[in-house]
Amino acid sequence: MDIATGAGIIGGIATIVALIMIDGGNFAAYWDKHAAIIIFGGASAATMLRFPFSVIAHGLPMGLRFAFTMRSIHPRELIDEITRVAEIARKSGPVALENVQVSDPFLAQGLRYIADGYDKDFIRDTMERDRDNFLQRLDEGSKVYRAIGDCAPAWGMIGTILGMVTMFANMSDPSKLGPAMATALLATLYGAMVANMFTLPIADKLHIKLEEEEISRTLIIDGVLQMRDAKSPTLVREMLLAYLPDHHRAEMAAAA
Repeated sequence: MDIATGAGIIGGIATIVALIMIDGGNFAAYWDKHAAIIIFGGASAATMLRFPFSVIAHGLPMGLRFAFTMRSIHPRELIDEITRVAEIARKSGPVALENVQVSDPFLAQGLRYIADGYDKDFIRDTMERDRDNFLQRLDEGSKVYRAIGDCAPAWGMIGTILGMVTMFANMSDPSKLGPAMATALLATLYGAMVANMFTLPIADKLHIKLEEEEISRTLIIDGVLQMRDAKSPTLVREMLLAYLPDHHRAEMAAAA
């Protein structure tokens, strides 16, 4: 689990709650159904105009899942695992990879292709297509959350304008001024909170996760292709180290 995502959301909510408590703890004063309808209804409608429903339907849950989860294995560990598997393939042949257990499903897929005797071009094309399709779906999730974050403050402004119109239209009736002012102010608050506490941070987190997945899956593809060519484990390891930052390379060199 990505603890930073959960901690960030909880921290943001706790900050708002603490401020309300300091000001007297009147939570009811910060709720307005008209403002909520404007923000959530308007942002949902604008997002559906931007994307096909199928993109929204899989982008929202997929984005939320990856925002709260970490990759099961780090690139450094991937390199160690690929090196170990390359040693097995070099000593016992490609068929021995059928019984090798690895933690990454994408790597397991590549090893299965080697064990089944597929040629190098087929393995490269299939795995690159699989990687690109996965990254495209993850990118769509990021775009959906960013779209919500972009339009939520704008709908908050629309709610503010509507509240101000209602307020000025009823200046002769003081009983309607308070609710209209609450709608005007809370719509802006809700829009800013939805965008800056949830959707935009999640979109940025998904973009980082996309870059991590691209590096890890490209690393796996290169490692699998090197094993398909029966390259030595040392050569495979040295080639894959190029994917790591300098300080990680130094740590792995020291450990070796």
